[in-house]
Amino acid sequence: MAQDTRPLNRQDYKTLALAALGGALEFYDFIIFVFFAAVVGALFFPPDVPEWLRQVQTFGIFAAGYLIRPLGGIVMAHFGDRSGRKRMFTLSILMMALPTLAIGLLPTWDTLGVAAPLLLLVMRLLQGAAIGGEVPGAWVFVAEHVPERRTGLACGILTAGLTLGILLGSLVATLVNSLLTPDAVQGWGWRIPFLLGGIFGLMAMYLRRWLQETPVFVELQQRKMLARELPVRAVVTRHRKAVMVSMLLTWLLSAGIVVVILMAPTWLQQQAAIAPARALQANSVATIMLCCGCLLAGLAADRFGAGKTFMVGSLVLALCSALFYHLMLSHPESLFLLYGLVGLSVGVVGAVPFVMVRAFPPEVRFSGLSFSYNMSYAVFGGLSPIAVTLMMGISPLAPAWYVLALALMGLVIGFWLWRSPQVTGDLQTQRVM
Repeated sequence: MAQDTRPLNRQDYKTLALAALGGALEFYDFIIFVFFAAVVGALFFPPDVPEWLRQVQTFGIFAAGYLIRPLGGIVMAHFGDRSGRKRMFTLSILMMALPTLAIGLLPTWDTLGVAAPLLLLVMRLLQGAAIGGEVPGAWVFVAEHVPERRTGLACGILTAGLTLGILLGSLVATLVNSLLTPDAVQGWGWRIPFLLGGIFGLMAMYLRRWLQETPVFVELQQRKMLARELPVRAVVTRHRKAVMVSMLLTWLLSAGIVVVILMAPTWLQQQAAIAPARALQANSVATIMLCCGCLLAGLAADRFGAGKTFMVGSLVLALCSALFYHLMLSHPESLFLLYGLVGLSVGVVGAVPFVMVRAFPPEVRFSGLSFSYNMSYAVFGGLSPIAVTLMMGISPLAPAWYVLALALMGLVIGFWLWRSPQVTGDLQTQRVM
């Protein structure tokens, strides 16, 4: 089949809008936990443990959602490659909404003792399994709906939509902390965001009824080209280069999202003495700028290619993150400007799915992307909060050093993709021929 060069049509925009909105609502469910990590830690663990240990335990439960992602992602991707993208795209919503509702209703340590954190852990594992299929499935879904030359823009829009879930979480957390007293937040107010999340998830599941199966999967069915063997087996035996590149780029993505966006509000409160409400307001600004950065990265990838996009974007990320963490300790009055700039620079992650959806042939694309993304996120995304928290015992600038190291890796990968046309050609697998 010749490359599809048509412009985006009305159906494409409808698909992108519904996919992005649904992804935003589901991603809100997954990340709202981190905005109330301090309150959850105080309520679900013994009151007499040291503060640093409580933080490690709380982020450990947060990390559990990442560690289970590969299992959920591989299972859902298997059926996504065999039975259709849309079915798994809808199922992931229900798997996310119900545990989020349950967290909002859980008794705390004072009521259940050790059973309270164990139940919280179970709910977090269910959330992780759901998001393991959601994010890769969303990227595959939108990429297979749009023309080939608009893959970057489609993935950028979807990634921006997912980050809107972070913004929604930040806004809800800001409202809760602004309208309620600290005692009210700790007593019952922390439950509101989780209960809302369950409602948001059910709304997203309803919205996805209007989506259609991807043309690529329909064509695979018609031509009887669906994978005959276990899709994940084909991925690990025949597409190792694509897996390696996808996992390294996901590590960069996890550093930007988890450390700079999700962990920074807590860092600002503890290291720069920023009030919680103000830190969350600044986080909202940074997340809006991140959405803009994702769109710019997607457009750049379509226009200039992934190599140049990652080279420039990684340099900007390294510079902005270093300025943010260093200057915030001495110039807290520049909070909104600095956080907005670093949020925009994190937008380079919007080009990550552009590479990954082109890295695998259509018959195993969902499984390949899901395996690479979730395995990498399980290790690096899940352990990053714990590692950075422990490193801050040595230096308050530990988050800056972590992001700087990953940005340098992104620069190297970008240079490699740019200077090795044969590698880029191998990765840029076309649609069904």
